[in-house]
Amino acid sequence: MIAHADDARVVVYTRQGCHLCEIAEQQVAEVCAATGDTWVRVDIDDDPDLRARFTEQVPVTFVDGAQHDFWRVDPTRLQKALARRR
Repeated sequence: MIAHADDARVVVYTRQGCHLCEIAEQQVAEVCAATGDTWVRVDIDDDPDLRARFTEQVPVTFVDGAQHDFWRVDPTRLQKALARRR
């Protein structure tokens, strides 16, 4: 598990200037607002290990510490994942 989530259920790994990241963050924020779950954004450029691992694969979403999606967020799939409790 590599997620830097503290208590957030969803982690979105992003980088500056990434259009897909902006869309993913908006979708995650909307889903989490509807479900009452927490989420956090982590910029991979702030961490050399994350930058090496994900490079151009961002955005990458993790749910409960496990990789869920990359490049795009499927809101329905995310809602289903969040419906399952840790």
